[in-house]
Amino acid sequence: MKNLFLTKLHKAAILLLIILAIGVSGYMILSGDSFINSLYMTIITMTTVGFSEVHPLTNEEKVFTIFLILTSITVFGYAVSAFTEYIVSGQLFQHLKLKKVQKKIGKLEGHTIVCGYGRNGKQAILKLQNYNQEVVVVERDKEHIAQLDAEGIINVEGDATTDESLLKAGIERASNLITALPSDADNLFVVLTASQLNKNCRIISRASSDTSFGKLKFAGADNVIMPDKLGGAHMASLVVTPDLLEFVDRLAIEGEHIANLEEVAINDLPSMYLGKTILDLDLRRQTGCTVIGIKTPKGDYLINPESTEIMKKDTILIVLGRPEQILKLRKLF
Repeated sequence: MKNLFLTKLHKAAILLLIILAIGVSGYMILSGDSFINSLYMTIITMTTVGFSEVHPLTNEEKVFTIFLILTSITVFGYAVSAFTEYIVSGQLFQHLKLKKVQKKIGKLEGHTIVCGYGRNGKQAILKLQNYNQEVVVVERDKEHIAQLDAEGIINVEGDATTDESLLKAGIERASNLITALPSDADNLFVVLTASQLNKNCRIISRASSDTSFGKLKFAGADNVIMPDKLGGAHMASLVVTPDLLEFVDRLAIEGEHIANLEEVAINDLPSMYLGKTILDLDLRRQTGCTVIGIKTPKGDYLINPESTEIMKKDTILIVLGRPEQILKLRKLF
């Protein structure tokens, strides 16, 4: 629909230019006037302002002028009709909104793209917002788009499986992409497209079946999540170890005010700590937080590491603490 309105406006503009060219050429041929005089005659004739002619018109010039007036009025009427239709339909405001959104996205760097605003997509967005992460949502359902607009979430209306939509969402500058579309095939297309457009982007995909897991990983997904399997395992754990699971749930990262877990990248710390031990970092005394795990440069996880563990480059510390302690940690590092 939008393209139809724009086509009408473009057609009207082209017709006006054609009439302008015909008018200038006609007056130059019929009267032998200069380009400026012919342009002047054409403009006052098309706009019907009633200014005087540059010279008395011959019969041929009068007939040509009548033709030019009638044609101009017809084209002006078409142009006004097309523009009015464009405004009344809301397409003009939609176009201005898209321009504004693209300007915002153009300023983003290191943001997260979420494909799909379904149940899983909403949960992912809420989590990211709680941690003040910049989010751009790619969604094609108009009802969901309206909801995103109402909530003030930056969004791109389109098919997430296409290059065009991901480029509009700033995939080339994004640090992460979460694809939570209901179809595994669509998620596979998104993963393939995103991995080609930005090889440094971390891609997390939703999967519905076990057979899709390997395909998504092979396509370039860094992590593949199966919500149904996680939900079933979670319910079973509530039967087997209910108190332990509740405790772990309370440690889940929910936001700035009730966060209990935090990641600390050794690369982000002052260089003086590189090659030192956890004991040298002295987090417990400075912030009250405790290091409960380490992710090694090779990607292995070490639970409850010794205080003599050396902090090498690309190591990630997993830190546990109360909300106020985590806040101290963020201010310190």
